[in-house]
Amino acid sequence: MSEDSANPVPHRVVVLWVPTIIGFDATIPSLVFGQAADAQGRPLYEVITCSIERGPLETTTGYGMIAAAGPEVLADADTVIVPGTRCAPARRSGVLPDGLAAALDTIRPDARVVSICTGAFVLAAAGRLDGRRATTHWRYADNFRRLFPQVHLDESVLFVDDGDVLTSAGLAAGIDLCLHMLRRDHGTAVANAVARHCVVPPWREGGQAQFIDRHLPEVDGRSTAVTRDWAVANLTETLSVAQLAAHAGMSSRTFSRRCREETGLSPGAWVLARRVDRARELLEDGALSVDDVAQRSGLGSSDNLRHHLRRDLGMSPSAYRKTFAGNRIAAM
Repeated sequence: MSEDSANPVPHRVVVLWVPTIIGFDATIPSLVFGQAADAQGRPLYEVITCSIERGPLETTTGYGMIAAAGPEVLADADTVIVPGTRCAPARRSGVLPDGLAAALDTIRPDARVVSICTGAFVLAAAGRLDGRRATTHWRYADNFRRLFPQVHLDESVLFVDDGDVLTSAGLAAGIDLCLHMLRRDHGTAVANAVARHCVVPPWREGGQAQFIDRHLPEVDGRSTAVTRDWAVANLTETLSVAQLAAHAGMSSRTFSRRCREETGLSPGAWVLARRVDRARELLEDGALSVDDVAQRSGLGSSDNLRHHLRRDLGMSPSAYRKTFAGNRIAAM
């Protein structure tokens, strides 16, 4: 959104419905981006649905959907999202119908391109994922890899952010990806407010590997969740693996294994991610110095804070604050 105008122009998100549509996926972008607003209550995004075909479009869930526009709106999109689809040419043969291929060719080179679930088959068939990291629903990973060996597929994650091309795993992972995009565009306050409206967590830990259909070893029911909640409340503590394991009443080896199973991360990486999250929230609040933010987030020093923000977000603490501090909004 332009901030120089008295009437800022929202970022235009065009959702391209490709039948047969996965109905749940198709509604996610409008729900998430449609709730994002600035401090004055002005929408941050304009969300438009479009399709190549006119009239009601078939879904996998027993009802029809009618898009608001035709493919001509793709040319003016800032972000294009392709939700899950059972489009037979893409899913079975790795190719696109001529009309769909032509429509995708009208997308601006500087536009962000996104898929949810099996929408990745459409992007891959259009050549948009060649040489890139991507993901899709774990159930269809083998077929995807067979059709598109040039794509670096990782079916263990909830989403992949590869800059101007982003892909999500199946179904609800589309919400995770859209919230991540909100966080990237406008900071944690906007994303958290939308998550509260949707009654979903601002982020989910781990990846879709935890949902893959496979035999799992028997466990005794003990989880690291209580200790991880305690860690979030005590980020300024040392929080070594030994300390975390002692709090959980486990050996360090068992705690490390279970933490990775539950979150997809080692204990050290998980703690660091939570500290960076806390630092971002404090920077957006704007009340503390960079040194104080580093201390209260558990990152210790401003140099350490700068290092991790540059590594994860490509910007300094001052640049992050300047970009996102003005985007804090009231609870919705």
